[in-house]
Amino acid sequence: QVQLVESGGGLVQAGGSLRLSCAASGRTFSSYTMAWFRQVLGKEREFVAASVWSDGSIRYTDSVKGRFTISRDNAKNTVYLQMNSLKPADTAIYYCAADSTSYYRGTAPSRYDYWGQGTQVTVSS
Repeated sequence: QVQLVESGGGLVQAGGSLRLSCAASGRTFSSYTMAWFRQVLGKEREFVAASVWSDGSIRYTDSVKGRFTISRDNAKNTVYLQMNSLKPADTAIYYCAADSTSYYRGTAPSRYDYWGQGTQVTVSS
């Protein structure tokens, strides 16, 4: 069992930066694929980025490439999402997710086994 707790959300002006953190419990965190998703009210949950344990690869959705960076610190059981050059379109609730298979199985939320409670990010224009 893994529990995920996000933090770091808030209100920022367009062009600003935020860093989200996701603290995980469970001693197998280091072997999980970790990801960030986001969701706007009334819309489907959207894949943002993933850190794949099995091959060390990093995946991003096209709209955040060059602006967002996912990283992980296995010693601290924490995954981060550094968000730069934020846009109003980035406004959403951001969720941390874990895939216990350790592989990259695509962008569908159903592929992930564990979820955090979410943290709100609001970007004003």
